[in-house]
Amino acid sequence: MIIGMQKFIRPTYMRCFYVFVLAVLFPSISFAVEVIPVTRFDLKHQFVGYLAVFITVIAYIIAMTEDVHLMKKSKPMILGSALVWFWICIYYALHGQAKVASLAFESNLLAYVELLLFILVSMTYLNTLNERGVFDALRIYLLNKQFSYRQLFWITGALAFVLSTIINGLTVGLLLGSIVLAVGKNKPKFVAFACLNVVIAANAGGTMSPLGGISTLFVWQKNILHFTEFFSLTIPCIINFLVPASIMHFSVPRETPAISQQTIQLKRGSKRIIFLFVVTLGTTVSSNVLLELPPAAGMMTGLGLLQFFNFYLTATEKSYCNDSQKSFDIFTSIADVDWDTLLFFYGAMMIIGAVGFVGYLDAIALYLFGEINVTLANIMIGLSSAFIDNGTLMFAVLNMHPDIAKVEWLLLTLTLGVGGSLLAIGSAPAVGLLGLITEGYTFGFHLRWMPAVLLGFFLSIGSLFLINPGSF
Repeated sequence: MIIGMQKFIRPTYMRCFYVFVLAVLFPSISFAVEVIPVTRFDLKHQFVGYLAVFITVIAYIIAMTEDVHLMKKSKPMILGSALVWFWICIYYALHGQAKVASLAFESNLLAYVELLLFILVSMTYLNTLNERGVFDALRIYLLNKQFSYRQLFWITGALAFVLSTIINGLTVGLLLGSIVLAVGKNKPKFVAFACLNVVIAANAGGTMSPLGGISTLFVWQKNILHFTEFFSLTIPCIINFLVPASIMHFSVPRETPAISQQTIQLKRGSKRIIFLFVVTLGTTVSSNVLLELPPAAGMMTGLGLLQFFNFYLTATEKSYCNDSQKSFDIFTSIADVDWDTLLFFYGAMMIIGAVGFVGYLDAIALYLFGEINVTLANIMIGLSSAFIDNGTLMFAVLNMHPDIAKVEWLLLTLTLGVGGSLLAIGSAPAVGLLGLITEGYTFGFHLRWMPAVLLGFFLSIGSLFLINPGSF
């Protein structure tokens, strides 16, 4: 019997070896395999579809009313996305197509992982720079320069606009908001106008760069628009920032805040960390443009550089007696990342992906981009970002797979990026500032100045039309 088995095993090994050699030497040869039919079900009018929509709406309502019940916005989104996907997978498993649903889940998960790694590295660098005292030094510098409130209004707005091209809007909003709060003590009127200006500037600046906004990052990751093509939005974004700022300028107090007596000494390695951050961003852009690597690859390279520099500072800190010169802990910087926001985006992307897999997004796309004017549809989607996070909306549109021209993608990117400035609940910088500021900047104050923001919104769209005549 053993001899018989040996006779069977030897040819089997040889056959496997020959197949392997043929596959390596002649990859174009196709081998006949059993093909299992794959079926994707239309669940729009099934119980599973209705349940997916119901859970999605409830999860978003709970997340958007975070200030009322004080529950972190990530919790309902994570649970909601899990429930929706479990119901979908159960339905497909009962019909013998479990693999189809699991592959769809993995596809959405991969899109989120790329976003997670990109933002994680960016926030880690910013937390490290904050720990090294870089942002405190900027705040003290502005106070000691004795700028008037009107000058500070424009300086903080311009800084928000520029920084948001390379830093996510929430971080920029909180950073500049803390500076506004420090220089505007006992001046709630200045704080209110400066914070509103920071929100508008952060959203506008983040729209003209794929490094600064979630919606733009999505478009860049999907290779729909190349990195340099976002620069076409520079003039519209500047107009979107300048128009409402110019209107608000005359309402900002004229006085000058008192000089600060505080001095800030930058901690050891702070300037080199800034240099590493610049190298990281440069590596991310160049590797994407030249090698077509996903942006997360360049950012993770930068994280590795920061980890090695952290090791260097730790290994050499014995030469420095001053406690302020001690090295930072890279994993503390990672732990201090805004995980609630990152996990919220997980829930949002997965639940929108589930709704798209059910079939609702295809139906919406057929109406928006088939039955009505595409340009009008893009403007309507942009206006809706005043109520719903623009990253979630952009991910939803990408899952619709609309067949539209690049200039229409530019319009959609613009409207979604700056449309969130219309209301205080429409963008991450505004929501962050509402939690940071206790007096001055409120939802009601933002709402009163919405006409000025809306004027900037439509003028920025008009400028894009003028830059691209005959394309719409």
